[in-house]
Order: sequence, then structure tokens, then C-alpha cells
Amino acid sequence: MGDKELANGVEGPTPQSLITEEHVAAALRKDKGADVRLTSWSVEDFTRKGDNYACVVSSVRASYAKGKEDAEVVYVVKLNPCRNVESFKEFTRTIFEKECLFYLSLVPDLNRMLEGAGQTLLRVPRCFHGSLVDGREMIFLEDLRPRGFKMFDRKKGLDVAHASLILQELARLHAASVLLQAETPDEDLIKKYKFLKKDWLDGNKDSPHGILSLFDGYLRNAIEILETVGGYERAIAWVESLRPDLEEILTTKLGMGKFNVVCHGDCWNNNVLFRYDDEGRPLEVMLLDLQLCRRASPATDLNYLLYTSLTGDVRKPNLEKFLASYYATFASILNAADFGGDYPSETETKEDFREHNVVAAVFAMMIVPMVLMESDDVPELSTLTDDNLDDVMDEFKGQALKLLDSNPLMKPRFLAMFDEFMETGLIP
Repeated sequence: MGDKELANGVEGPTPQSLITEEHVAAALRKDKGADVRLTSWSVEDFTRKGDNYACVVSSVRASYAKGKEDAEVVYVVKLNPCRNVESFKEFTRTIFEKECLFYLSLVPDLNRMLEGAGQTLLRVPRCFHGSLVDGREMIFLEDLRPRGFKMFDRKKGLDVAHASLILQELARLHAASVLLQAETPDEDLIKKYKFLKKDWLDGNKDSPHGILSLFDGYLRNAIEILETVGGYERAIAWVESLRPDLEEILTTKLGMGKFNVVCHGDCWNNNVLFRYDDEGRPLEVMLLDLQLCRRASPATDLNYLLYTSLTGDVRKPNLEKFLASYYATFASILNAADFGGDYPSETETKEDFREHNVVAAVFAMMIVPMVLMESDDVPELSTLTDDNLDDVMDEFKGQALKLLDSNPLMKPRFLAMFDEFMETGLIP
């Protein structure tokens, strides 16, 4: 069948079959120079079930000749997942465009801002090639593994050291975008970087199998979990009240507000890598997977990270410290650049964080069960179709409910957020 196989009974390309020699050669030239000659290449999968959600991540090993030198290099490649889900095709197009153009057009300008302020470059992988051909999208990125970067165990909540590194890097991203915006004060960045305005929420949002329907499914799953646990009637009533207004909540709270930065948009512990010292202490973080990047309040990134990726016993007693650490880095970058414009005070930043807590709730209800599932228990997304989407959601709900008994981390991790929001008054 050549580069095609039967997927869900339908003949079509597999993600890995999208890669061609032309793509590999283009990445190699960008990385090694125009005089490089590709001699051979192969696809090497390295991720596990449960690691791939919106795309498929693989790698390409390329052998090459340059002058008298023969060598090889490995690239990490993000690929269109080639799923037979019509309602998600626009979503897939959007996220690949956003991430590809973030690396190729926005990162150089953000780094120019940081260099001008005497700072190090953004900690993101180098991008060597991107293709946005409809249905065949892919992005070639630097393989960070040889530099010692690796993924944190997703089932463990981030500790203070890991979370602080991420918050400080988010602050650098946010501050760099403030400096870049100051170059064109009368024209928002979305005018030049139009991909920032494209919203992944827009794709087939009225479809019964669209993004909003998917989110509503996660909220219904959360209600069933809370009902199974018992004693959370207030939280159940509150989650039920979110469902009819879900579109407005997401578009309003994830949209542009009084003060906007370039946000990562999907910052949780599956989308970062760490480098460690010999004693296992984290030294450096790399931000990955910028496919949901957007212009919005910095509070959206802070909420997303702190409530999807930390346990309550780490988050709650350290929340003020986390926000202070973020703000200190953010303000220090602006001060180093002699920025003369207006930006929120630390108190205003904390108030904005609280105003966006509902964002934390919606995404944590989706992500926390996925984080704690064993790889073999994560619903199989490679066979996802419009026809079986409801079945996959039912499988997800079933696995999440099983976690209450099988994984002692599930109940405290999932409930901590609701306990905190009942204390703060977000949940009446």
C-alpha cells in the first residue's frame, strides 16, 4: 500500500508517511548550511501511548556529508495526526499554523527584545523547517535530548523548584512580548503576527463533535467524579452552571483584556522539558508545544500551569511565592530594558490571576485525569473518528472513575482545586 495504510477502515496517510526527503533536506540545510548533502534518513518513533494528543511526535535521523565530514543528526518532528475526524481538521490546521509561525516569525523578534535588554534567549527549541500544506502539516525541531533535557514524570505534581523555573520562563516570554509591542504602540501585535489572532476555539464550535462539545464532555465527566466521591454538591452545582456559558467563558477569559501579552496557551507539565544537575536538581527548562499561543492576559498561563500541573499541597501554601517569583522576573526584564510604559503592579497581577481562576478549573477538569492515567489506559486517539468520539469520551470517563480506586493520587489531586475555590468564593 506504499505510504498509506488502513486507518479506521479508510485508506489514507499515516503521520510518519507525511515526511519526505525534501522535508528532511530542507531542515538539514537550515541547520547545517546550504552546502550540506543528505545521504540517508529514517523515521524513529520514540513517544509512548498517552504522550500524543493534538499531534503525533516522532523523530528523523539524518545522515549527511558536509565537505569531508560525514555525520548524522536527529530532529524531533511534529506531525498532523491524520485522524478521520472532520470536525477537528480546522483545529489541526490552526494549531500547526500557530506553532510553526511562532517559531519562525515571532521568536526571532522576541529574542531581539531580550538581547537588547541584556538577557539570554527564550528557552524554546530551535525550529529548522515547517510545512503547512493542508492535511500534511509538520514541524522539524531541535532534539533537546542530547543536551540533557527530559520530561518530568507527568503523574507527579511539580515541586516548587520545577514550577518556579517554568513561571520564570513564562515571565520572560510575557515581558519580551511587552517590549515588542512597545515598538508599535498604535498597532497590536496581532496585526503583524496574524496567527496570534486565530483562535482554536473557532473551528467547528457548533458541531456536536466540535471543540466546545469536547470540553462539555470533560465537565460532565468531572460532575460524575464529584458525585462518586460525594460531599461536593456545591462544586457540582457550580460546574453545571458553567456548561451553558462555556463558550462565553472560554472566549472571554482566554481573549484579550486590559493588559495583554503573548501567552504560551498550553503550559502544563507535558509541554516542558528540564535539564538537571548531578544531584537531580532542575537547572533549566524548555518551553514546548506553542500550538495554542495567543494574545491574552498573563493570568491565563499562570492559572493553566498552577492548577493542571501541581498538587494542592504544593500549590496552596506556595501560591503567593509562585506569583511573586513570576512577577519579580517579569518586572526585572522590563526594568533591564528601561521600559517606560505602563504595566500591572504585583497586586494587580494577583487580582487578575484570581479573576481568571475559572480558566484553571475548566482545563484542570480535562487534564488532571489524563495526567494520572497510565499510558495503556489513555483512550486510543489514533482511531478517533466523528462516529466514535462519544465512545472515546465514555472510555475516558470510565478510566477517570477507575482512578478514584486504583490511584491514590487521583482523589486529593482532583479535589484540591474545588476545595480551594470554595474557600476563595469562586464556587458559591
